[in-house]
Amino acid sequence: MAIVTTDHAVPHTSTVPATAGEKVELFVRELAPSGPAGNREAVLMLHGRSVPALAAFDLDHTSYGWGRALAQAGYDVFMMDLQGSGRSPRPRMEDPCNVNPLQQDLVSPPLMGPRTASYPFVLTNSQSDQDELGTVVDFIRSTRGVSKVSFIGYSAGAFAMGPYTVKNPGKVERLFLLAPIFPPLGPSNPPALPVPGFPTRVLAKDNFGTAWAQEAPCTNQIEAGMLDVVWDALMDNDPIGRTWGKILPSGKPVGLSRYRNFVTWGWNNTTAGQGGVLGGSVPVLIVHGEHDRTANTTPPSSNPALDFHVPALYNAITGPRKLLVTVKCAGHSMPWESQHKNLHNLSKHWLTHTKVDGKTEGRFEMDEHGTISPAP
Repeated sequence: MAIVTTDHAVPHTSTVPATAGEKVELFVRELAPSGPAGNREAVLMLHGRSVPALAAFDLDHTSYGWGRALAQAGYDVFMMDLQGSGRSPRPRMEDPCNVNPLQQDLVSPPLMGPRTASYPFVLTNSQSDQDELGTVVDFIRSTRGVSKVSFIGYSAGAFAMGPYTVKNPGKVERLFLLAPIFPPLGPSNPPALPVPGFPTRVLAKDNFGTAWAQEAPCTNQIEAGMLDVVWDALMDNDPIGRTWGKILPSGKPVGLSRYRNFVTWGWNNTTAGQGGVLGGSVPVLIVHGEHDRTANTTPPSSNPALDFHVPALYNAITGPRKLLVTVKCAGHSMPWESQHKNLHNLSKHWLTHTKVDGKTEGRFEMDEHGTISPAP
């Protein structure tokens, strides 16, 4: 099936404190089967904290393109970047002085000691993320002529998609959360904005590879060369970050992947159970890897805002249509691991049937062959 790729610049009035009230354009990529749209379902995919949409969902490497796999199955797939990520605007992030002071030594040429940020505040927040998500949802509903959109959220994308769904159940068909970041006892109320701090964090290739390997104890869990493939995708989405970092013997920088510093609230046990929306009018599938130490804080954190537990989200959802699947031999980076095809197939099956193993509720495990069975 031929897939048509269309990149959209979706107009939005920014609620990010650094650019509040300004007209900006949010990056959205659409992957759709060629031909008339007909009754195709619209699916919106939202990235996590440090990985932009195209690197997470449209990786141009063999069979790893999750969004394309869904489009091949007959869905209209939309992938968006929030401000501060990927190809959407990155306000106040160009200046290396606005990098986390603890990471400024990674920037090349190196800064002469910690520098004061020219914008000394955290960049984005839970409300600005939900506002941007809402703009894109309404764009899809309008252009596609649909009343509801199905959600796929990865990692910290849950901070926006979870609360947005609770507030707007009439616009969300179903919710699929991969490795959702969920603090059961996290804050309910916003702090005074903008929050003092810095707008930009950076990810170095070596650190990224080390953290990934720590969640990949299984043989052949990560295909040889995948670190380079993913890193190249990150650099393709960051024209400024690719000029930073240590200098290679070739004279070129290895690059740093920039991502927004953000503050969150309103995603906790109370929100997840509010009104019986999640698992009620909006069915929910939660998926995580058995070795995911990013979405499951190990050891637990004494700071409730930083203490994350995926099974706690399943427990907090009060509606009956909820499912939890633990994937064997997978970590937080499952879209780039050997289980990626089984992940694609699971998402396609659930979007079509809203069931796992014929059930609409329960806890399950998925092995390396894609076989699903009830969790012990």
